[in-house]
Amino acid sequence: MITDVVREQTRARYPDEEGYVEREGVRVFYEVYGDAPTTFLLFPTSPISHSRLWKAQIPYLSRHFRTVVFDPRGNGRSDPPATAEAYDWWECVRDGSAVLQASGAREAIVGGLCDGAGYALMLAASDPAAVLGVAAIAPYVPMLTPPHPSGAHHSLDEMRRDYRSFLESFFAGRLPEPHSTKHLEDCVEWALEGGAENVILASWEAPKPWATEEAARDLCRRVRCPVLVLHGDLDVCQTRARAEAVAELTRGTLVALEGSGHLPQARDPVKVNGLFKDFADSVAPPAPKVKTWTRALSRKRRALYVSSPIGLGHARRDVAIAQELRKLHPDVEIEWLAQHPVTVVLEAEGERIHPASALLANESVHIESESAEHDLHAFQAIRRMDEILVANFMLFLDVVREEQYDLWIGDEAWEVDYFLHENPELKSSAYVWLTDFVGWLPMEDGGDREEFLTADYNAEMIEHIARFPRIRDRAVFVGNPDDVVPDRFGAELPGIRDWTEQHYDFAGYVTGFEPVADREKLRRELGYGPREQVCVVTVGGSGVGGHLLRRVIEAFPQAKANVPELRMVVVAGPRIDPATLPEHEGLEIRPYVHQLYRHLAACDLAVVQGGLTTSMELTANRRPFLYFPLRHHFEQNFHVRHRLERYGAGRRMNFETDGPAEIAAAIAEEIGREVEYLPVETDGAARAAKLIAELL
Repeated sequence: MITDVVREQTRARYPDEEGYVEREGVRVFYEVYGDAPTTFLLFPTSPISHSRLWKAQIPYLSRHFRTVVFDPRGNGRSDPPATAEAYDWWECVRDGSAVLQASGAREAIVGGLCDGAGYALMLAASDPAAVLGVAAIAPYVPMLTPPHPSGAHHSLDEMRRDYRSFLESFFAGRLPEPHSTKHLEDCVEWALEGGAENVILASWEAPKPWATEEAARDLCRRVRCPVLVLHGDLDVCQTRARAEAVAELTRGTLVALEGSGHLPQARDPVKVNGLFKDFADSVAPPAPKVKTWTRALSRKRRALYVSSPIGLGHARRDVAIAQELRKLHPDVEIEWLAQHPVTVVLEAEGERIHPASALLANESVHIESESAEHDLHAFQAIRRMDEILVANFMLFLDVVREEQYDLWIGDEAWEVDYFLHENPELKSSAYVWLTDFVGWLPMEDGGDREEFLTADYNAEMIEHIARFPRIRDRAVFVGNPDDVVPDRFGAELPGIRDWTEQHYDFAGYVTGFEPVADREKLRRELGYGPREQVCVVTVGGSGVGGHLLRRVIEAFPQAKANVPELRMVVVAGPRIDPATLPEHEGLEIRPYVHQLYRHLAACDLAVVQGGLTTSMELTANRRPFLYFPLRHHFEQNFHVRHRLERYGAGRRMNFETDGPAEIAAAIAEEIGREVEYLPVETDGAARAAKLIAELL
């Protein structure tokens, strides 16, 4: 089951081609990404991992190079040989050569990590015509120098007795960087796919390629292509002396990564991706480009807006803020780096979408893949979106390096915010961060582990802000101080509300519209009759709400019997096919509806998910509504619920206990009811725009 979970995790980039090469009865699985003229072959390590160890590199490199990876013997989808001799280092090198040929390439830039870097050097020395250059991370070349004292001895009995515990300890040493919980989990799960016996055969019992230091040195001297060596100074697997020796003997370049451990391709992917790209470009220069530079005072004011695609709420408020920003700076040009379903709203509003948006890895697809029946563990889903976030940040970085912007605006653009703090030297423009919640919170059934993980993520964010306050020129909270939950970031961490008040400006809530003054006129415009009791059912811009739609549809006949004047309008949204939903006589099912807020303002009742935007639109227009927070969705169950309770808005329902009968009864009780909510400000977009405009 572990294998299935890891393999089915949504990827940022899927292969264009995959296949097997077979050598002496052993099948080796490979993947090919992209079709660029230059090939980049990435060797795996020993069976302690497979090709997914390069997941943070593949999407970026494959936009610039034809990228080829393969699983090692004994892990992933490659066969596990039964003998130690079949794991001989030269067999792994020949596997790489066979994969390269099978992919249709005659030559490549070759990369590797640890023993994979050793394989790359061996291929370069033995087949120089096939290797244009070698990018070696923490290269392991046996016998070249004494082994690292911390990693020289491991108990095979320990490995066989409790392989998972061994792996957790082993990889904890190779990931000394703080806040590496997700990377550690990945490494352990990938190693479990190979199994202890395969690792023992390959790493302890297989014959080494040479027996003396001089043979190792001779191998390195025979490498004639350019060589890049990366080494983390906290590496307890390979020594700095070994990295220096490889660089010296190959006449290569050593880049020391201070504060990094043995796995910088995972823990420092942005830096490693940039180093790999620069090295490859120096070896195989890309086609010349015509570039334009404009003197600063001659430039137009330009802003790049990155709007989160997880729900449509970000798009609606961001368009409203952009429109207000143009009132303050009529000359500003705003481009959007965005993806579906945000682009649906942007296109309808005539906004300019940057062409690179088409290359973004889709976050909504990932979120939908993580959901079950009205169940989405939002925190874990975002943790498992890590490779997508790396890929999308690298695209953002390419865009802002190619073009000149005065301002970057990120509305819950997690990738931009996180990796700018991890790589502060990359900030080259004013930057605004917007969000409507602060703080990851654990679900009760997550136990001590989830409590630890959420606190660890919060602690990293707090450390980022404290160490690099210059990254966020403005941090804008979409709401008011009392909308922030009164919880703590963790047992030993600050209170969320106090910390947020110290580090954010508050714009008030952003609806993007004025509350309706004449509902009857609006109802006539939308085609709703004066005696109809209109119930609008909507679940936002993702496909996560399909189960709720079906349950409410199932409740429709009884609800209609309870409320004879009922007119129910189900809005499927841009990611749910209306044809997949059940039908009833008198029930209306519509696809995406632009300016849905007008229908919500006109309705007598709404049935919605627990998302903030839709529920606050209903609150602003003082409409009764039923809301169903997604199970395990910490934001909907804590942050949104807190805010709605503060406003006295909505009736919270429970998907686990409220079936069609309960929904039908609640519709009858709530439809058309007069409500008393706290008023919602109408100038939130203008206030946010004013804060942002100061940076232009």
